[in-house]
Amino acid sequence: MKASLRSLFALSLASGALLSGCGGDSDNPTRVDLRLMETTDIHANVMDYNYYGDSPDATIGLVRTATLIHNARASITYPGNSVLVDNGDLIQGSPMGDWRQAEGLAAGEVHPVYKAMNELQYDVANYGNHEFNYGLEFLAESVNDANFPYISANIFKDDGDDDDSNDELYFDPYKLITKSVRDRAGNSHDITIGLIGFVPPQIMQWDKKNLEGKVIAKDIKAMAERFVPEMKEKGADVIVAIPHSGISTTAYSEEEKAENSSWYLADVDGIDAIMFGHSHLLFPSSSFSGTANVDVGAGTIKGIPAVMPNYWGKNLGIIDLVLDYDSDNDAWTIIDSQVSTPGIYANDTAQVQPDAALVAKLQEDHEATIDFMNQPLGESTDDMFSFLAVVKDDPSIQIVSDAQKAYVENLIQGDVNLEHLPVLSAAAPFKACTREGICAEESSFTVVPKGELKVKNAADLYLYPNTLMAVKVTGAELTQWLECSASQFFQIDTTSTARQELVNYTGFPTYNFDVIDGVTYQIDVSQPARYDGDCVKVSDGQRIIGLQFEGNPVADDDEFLIATNNYRATGGKFAGTGGEHVVIESPDENRTVLANYIKDNSPVTPTADGNWSFAPISSATDLEIVFRVPNTERAKNFVAAKAPDATFLEVNSSNEAVYELNLQP
Repeated sequence: MKASLRSLFALSLASGALLSGCGGDSDNPTRVDLRLMETTDIHANVMDYNYYGDSPDATIGLVRTATLIHNARASITYPGNSVLVDNGDLIQGSPMGDWRQAEGLAAGEVHPVYKAMNELQYDVANYGNHEFNYGLEFLAESVNDANFPYISANIFKDDGDDDDSNDELYFDPYKLITKSVRDRAGNSHDITIGLIGFVPPQIMQWDKKNLEGKVIAKDIKAMAERFVPEMKEKGADVIVAIPHSGISTTAYSEEEKAENSSWYLADVDGIDAIMFGHSHLLFPSSSFSGTANVDVGAGTIKGIPAVMPNYWGKNLGIIDLVLDYDSDNDAWTIIDSQVSTPGIYANDTAQVQPDAALVAKLQEDHEATIDFMNQPLGESTDDMFSFLAVVKDDPSIQIVSDAQKAYVENLIQGDVNLEHLPVLSAAAPFKACTREGICAEESSFTVVPKGELKVKNAADLYLYPNTLMAVKVTGAELTQWLECSASQFFQIDTTSTARQELVNYTGFPTYNFDVIDGVTYQIDVSQPARYDGDCVKVSDGQRIIGLQFEGNPVADDDEFLIATNNYRATGGKFAGTGGEHVVIESPDENRTVLANYIKDNSPVTPTADGNWSFAPISSATDLEIVFRVPNTERAKNFVAAKAPDATFLEVNSSNEAVYELNLQP
């Protein structure tokens, strides 16, 4: 049996010796350096190209990550001492993924992501939640061209009964790969590496229409505790968990089936490394510096080496392990680790060039995607930029809300159960800085200039292939829905003269900042947030004030329909959501609803109606409340035109334009 990593870290080497690539090692002739590499959340961004802006983009793309992979293999003494995995959210999420799904995938056709990945010789891949957006049939037809196995240990066939004991796995839960590796003396050894994958159980809500009655999803940690001992029994010398799951530090509960379980997996005996994803963040990084039991310097969670390499191919995740052979116990032991995340772009400079062979292999798919995105839809009389989407009511959100609201209002005509209810619409900024709160690049925002609108513009305005749903809510639930959305902002200290950031990007992703149109309200950021990023109550704060419908205060027992998407409607996280609230399940994607709205109403005038704003803050102190946008003429001109209460302060070291927002009367 292999000894636990936790008990062996006391034996760790000096950091300078780790993966030194030295030849012989007289004291440890069987010491092996093993390199684990991970990509995650590629979202079909295989090319280094911005299809929304129709221009090359050196900050993204698997064709550039490929060069990092080649470099990572070449930089170790024995390139065979390596494993390459992908952690899902692969086939959906970019225009190339949209084109391939819209075009269909016939037997014998190879999805472009696998054209690239087969060349890179991946060892194994895990399913992400977005793999299920297009249904199990499309997924199967896509994956069958991968020259590497797929795994997922928490998805089971739905057998229609409540007996867990007879549930059958839908996919292979793990894969044992025996690698012939060389030690520092050059001698060959066989080491068996066990790789086990997981997906957020919330796929059953997010993709209910594709999965209900076909599969069920179980808790991530519980399934790890079930299968890891089995992997060890079958001979795994090293076990690597590949959860498509972020980090949550709330108390663990199997019944809750946590979406973000990587932190919990560090407690599972036998797991030696964690290669995770889903959150579109970089680990280790300062984003996790305040997370309990995380050592950002060492790249560990509760002592277990871990990595999450950002998204869209921006970084490669690397965990380097040092193994020693224990002849007395006939086992390999891990005595040290090192985590790194080389990137394709830094300091406004491309760090690597794209893999030319992959670019050539993908050229036809690339050109077909460009043609697909440039199909005309109509015209707009105004710019739709999301530079101000979390600061003011915004045209890029307004047009989505208008389209959703019109769709539901038309749908309920003649429905005696629903036609009497006022229709509201919830929409959020999908692109407004990065999840790390970096606002330097226009590509991190929705940028749709006035004039001719094309398919690429609708895709930029609505990033995901969600389907439109509507929920029935009370006034009380509406209020709390907005209270959770208002957690997007830091609490402003009304007595401080120090500069204060307004938007909490890392604690609350902007796609959860729902603006609900059809009502008017203000957000008081001098009050504490009532909820955290998971809509769990953390205070008695009340930020939503003056909530009105058609000029009258919203009463707790008022009833409304809210047009939204399947992700929000079925999630159950926000008040008024969850299956019991859903009254309309449309077969149409929100993006299709938007595109049709543009066609039917062209030219569209997406001017924001100003239904929400920040409440004025009364304070004797001169407050400096700031937000950031890219340091570009387009962004600065837009702020000047749309936000007269914003004052330019400076361009910071990250090349962001910093503005003060005046909230004092």
